[in-house]
Amino acid sequence: MVQMTVPARLGFLLMDGFPMACLTSAVEPLRAANEITGRREFAWRLVSETGAPVRSSAEVRFDPDAALTDAGELDYLMLLSSPTSRFDNPRKANGQLRWLERSGIVLGAFSGGIFPLARSGLMAGHRCSVHWCYEAAFKAEFPEIEASPNVILRDRRRHTVSGAGSVFDLMLRLIEERLGRETMTEVACWFQHPFVRDEDASQKVPVAKQGGTDDMLPEPIRAAIRIFADHIEDPVQIADVASAVELSERHLERCFKQATGQSPLKYYRLMRLKKARQRVLYSTDTITEIAQSVGYASSTPMARHYAEAFGVNPNDERRRLNGLRGLSGAMPPRD
Repeated sequence: MVQMTVPARLGFLLMDGFPMACLTSAVEPLRAANEITGRREFAWRLVSETGAPVRSSAEVRFDPDAALTDAGELDYLMLLSSPTSRFDNPRKANGQLRWLERSGIVLGAFSGGIFPLARSGLMAGHRCSVHWCYEAAFKAEFPEIEASPNVILRDRRRHTVSGAGSVFDLMLRLIEERLGRETMTEVACWFQHPFVRDEDASQKVPVAKQGGTDDMLPEPIRAAIRIFADHIEDPVQIADVASAVELSERHLERCFKQATGQSPLKYYRLMRLKKARQRVLYSTDTITEIAQSVGYASSTPMARHYAEAFGVNPNDERRRLNGLRGLSGAMPPRD
């Protein structure tokens, strides 16, 4: 393999509330690749909108190397943020992102960073990976962008990743493409990374009350859950779902409880409430709008079920979250 003298240059654009695990999952395998080869094959810079310090979601402060306008020459720029993070000067920051895109660099986002990247307008016509816990809020804000359950999605010059574990996988891909499979495997083994997922691997989603994931369920139950997922706003009758998966309603009830610990009705309601909670936490929709988006005629019954499921009223949870967001300057949702 011909030695490359110019390192691959990555910038990580940090915004308040960004997930620190995503940053370390990106930097550490690149560092290991440099150490293993004895060459500086990868270089990276921490960037913030203005160059000012940024706090992660774990309240650890990072001092960036540069402001976005002074990021220097890059091959990749990855956004790391919470879903509610906003630029202080969106017009200037988004203009800089568009200029970088025109210069030919790869833009991407880790976890919640897909939200500010999509708000910049630079995801138009691209598919993206969206973490399952942000899916409802993302689809509500960006219905025109195709959100994928894949852990990694590289669509032309857009690299999007759902979470920290898949960030590590993406870095292993970049290492393999630059340095070969042998070096990539050695990096993975340094960190005891058990396996490298294919880019078309789907995200794991937890099954309520069971401590397992949805891919471990029997096929009729998985099929029923897929029907539930397709009917969040317009709820279906359990009898109709049973018929669709070719089981009697009683047999579906028995199989569902055995597989998930819950009745189909309770599981379905909790699924809808979890979608509602995503929008309470990560969108600017009103509580009434959220209720209607998950199949309730009004906010009152949803609020009652929400409190039963999560131990807090949606308005109270939003007010509490607004206080926390105020500490980091994120934009609070509408009441």
